[in-house]
Amino acid sequence: MTLRGRLTAAFLVVVLGPVLLGAFFVGTTMAAVDRGRSAERLGLAAATVRTSVDALCQQLRAAADSVALAPDAAGRAGAARQVVSRGLAAAVVVADVTGQVRYATPGAPAQPWLDCSAARPAPGPVRVLGARVGLRDRAGRDLGTVAAAQPVDPAFVARLAAVTGVAVTLLDDAGGADQVAHTTEAAGVRDAVLAAAGTAAGDRVAETADGRYVRRAGPAPGQPLPLVLSVRSEQPPGLYAALTGAVVLAALLAVLAAWRLARVTTRPLVELAGAVDRVTQGELDTRVPVRSRDEIGRLASAFNRMTQETGSYVQVLTSSRDQLRGHLAVLGDTLASTHDLQRILRVILHSAIAATGARAGAVLLVDGAVLVGQCAEGLDGRWPTSPAPGPADASALRVPVGSGVVGAVAATGEARRGRAEPFAPLTGEPRCETYVAVPFAAPGGPARSGVDLGGAARAGMDPGGTAWSGVDPVGAEPAPPAAALGVLALYDRLGADEFDDDDLVTLRTFAGHAAVAVDNVRAHEEAQRLSLTDPLTGLWNYRYLRESIRREVERASRFGRMLSVLALDLDRFKAVNDTWGHAAGDAVLVEFARRVRGEIREVDLAFRQGGEEFVVLLPETDARGATIVAERLGAAVRGAPVALDGPDGVAIAVTVSVGIAVYPDHATTGQQVLDAADEALYAAKAAGRDAWRLADPRPWPPTRELPVLAGAVTPADGLPRAGAPAVPPDDPPRAVAPVGPAEVDPARIDPAVARAALVGPAEVDPARADPDVARVAPGGASSGPHPPRQSRGR
Repeated sequence: MTLRGRLTAAFLVVVLGPVLLGAFFVGTTMAAVDRGRSAERLGLAAATVRTSVDALCQQLRAAADSVALAPDAAGRAGAARQVVSRGLAAAVVVADVTGQVRYATPGAPAQPWLDCSAARPAPGPVRVLGARVGLRDRAGRDLGTVAAAQPVDPAFVARLAAVTGVAVTLLDDAGGADQVAHTTEAAGVRDAVLAAAGTAAGDRVAETADGRYVRRAGPAPGQPLPLVLSVRSEQPPGLYAALTGAVVLAALLAVLAAWRLARVTTRPLVELAGAVDRVTQGELDTRVPVRSRDEIGRLASAFNRMTQETGSYVQVLTSSRDQLRGHLAVLGDTLASTHDLQRILRVILHSAIAATGARAGAVLLVDGAVLVGQCAEGLDGRWPTSPAPGPADASALRVPVGSGVVGAVAATGEARRGRAEPFAPLTGEPRCETYVAVPFAAPGGPARSGVDLGGAARAGMDPGGTAWSGVDPVGAEPAPPAAALGVLALYDRLGADEFDDDDLVTLRTFAGHAAVAVDNVRAHEEAQRLSLTDPLTGLWNYRYLRESIRREVERASRFGRMLSVLALDLDRFKAVNDTWGHAAGDAVLVEFARRVRGEIREVDLAFRQGGEEFVVLLPETDARGATIVAERLGAAVRGAPVALDGPDGVAIAVTVSVGIAVYPDHATTGQQVLDAADEALYAAKAAGRDAWRLADPRPWPPTRELPVLAGAVTPADGLPRAGAPAVPPDDPPRAVAPVGPAEVDPARIDPAVARAALVGPAEVDPARADPDVARVAPGGASSGPHPPRQSRGR
């Protein structure tokens, strides 16, 4: 549409708008007033009908009462004739207690009669309206009933219409409006009135096509007749035709005036339009001569300034585009080359700050019900806490979900931008003047609210490399719901301007990259976790067992600690599967794993090796501590049968056999320790099951006499040592006798005693050596597990 057409249309809207609104207002107001008056008339008529019918019913009850007061049958007959003769009732019927009619006035209409007390008539036409009272003797005994009736005929309906001043229709059936008993409606409008009555319910007023208003009156308590009331509209004829003619005439005059005004206004703009065409073809140096100081002249001056600034903006945008391409290239290389979430988020944040010209920014991820900062840039002097944390400590930025700006963005999933309130209460967010915050959710699905903050935690490892046996890979409680995985927020744009919609679009692009990065890292870490856990019990699997025992043996060797290995096997587990089925066997395994987790420390590791075989690693635990754990595990399994879900309430009694081996007492490598614990497990099975056995000491190789400085000194930390105890500097050296297999029976030597024997036989009392009792070496006290406590994931 040309400018002339738009100006014409605008003038028409300005002129015709009020005209059309006025015509519409007049028409709707008059229609509403007419409808209100008609509804008021119908309401008054309905009240009059209800009053008239109620008065008739009261009259019939009074007539029946007068007959019932007669002392005998003859008196009642006389009273009935007198009531009929006076016109108080059209008929009177006296019946006994069985319902048999004892007396009826001549010409009494046939039964049944519609009782005045009925809230709704029975199906079928209403012919007679009656009132019934009880008949009793002087002693109060029930003798029957007396009923007085009045026929409901066209004359009755005509009287109601005369009293109310509206047309009245009596329906044959209260359930529908398609059958008429009597009516005062004209034949030409009767069908339309009945159709409208079918849509009117209760006190609702319906309207017919020819301008009549219809309302139902009854049946209801006190007025049991199904009636339809109608009244003709009072609206003057030809109103809408007159309004339409006035609107059409005003429209014609407005079109002529608008065309003339638009033609005069657009003529000076032809030159400016030609200049605009040249600019659209790329000639940004085009200028328009300013020939006047009116509105057209100011428009020409503004056009010249616009073309000059546009050329400058094009140069700036070209430079920004090249810079943005460089940031996107770096971001793409980072996403493709690493799974380090912190590094990826830092690159995204830096690129977003450079692309939008922000002074500071932060990336926060949802952790439960709190947003936790992952990386931040430029927040020096903006921290909400005092003293401010270090520049790299972005985790100090914590905002509850739903609180403040970024909390509301995370809760609703809707981006926000604007200017911060100067006196807004602190919510944990950085202090700023302007802000823009964009949420990011998992691509291709709903937002996931629970985000783990670190690969070590997701893999079940502490930062030092020690696995958490308390982390339950399955069945973790979900975090409170949120609409986003996190929020990308920027603060204080350069130049003190607010962030605009273009910045919002740019930030959404970077937020999409952040969402992909978080989702990819989580998927990668979830795959790592699943590859290391048993899907049934949630314990670590055999693959992680091989890695963990190698790591723990190296740690024990490096720091001179002990490592105890427990091999566990459920006794007669095949019988459980054969008797109760594999589902019951799975339930037993899951419950057994739960009890194992409840009896070990957080630093201990529990594995499912396969089938009903399990392994527990106890770092820094000697043989004595391991036997305590084995006793406790056996008692925990033996003490309570495993109850199965189901109506039968079956409980399966289970026991466990345990084999114990200690590094370095029984082996020097991880696999050897596992094999030694497995052999001890077979010994426990052979001994009758539901027991534990300690592995036999390893055979000692032939030795030769060497001069060794020795001494039994407890280390400063009180922990056992895998090697020989240290010798205090002030003790003189002593020569030791050679010890070999021919001199000592290895089967009767405690592992700790055997280690001391390498140092010197004088340090050990051989008479106290017992293969069934584990003692600590002279180098330190027992480091058995702490009492069981609830840990994360159990």
